[in-house]
Amino acid sequence: MSSEREYQINDVVQMKKSHPCGENRWRIIRMGMDIRIKCEGCGHSVLIPRKRFETKMKKVVERVGD
Repeated sequence: MSSEREYQINDVVQMKKSHPCGENRWRIIRMGMDIRIKCEGCGHSVLIPRKRFETKMKKVVERVGD
């Protein structure tokens, strides 16, 4: 595995399960021990532990700074 991070703040990620509003794209808005993600569909934000986030994340859809 490379030393470069898979994701960073302001990246848009796709989660395995979609949000009840129907969207499965989330923007990372805070990183630390926990990660806060914001639904791109309805704007609802959720704070989840980093380990759980890493198991629930499917892929990075948009990278910031590319």
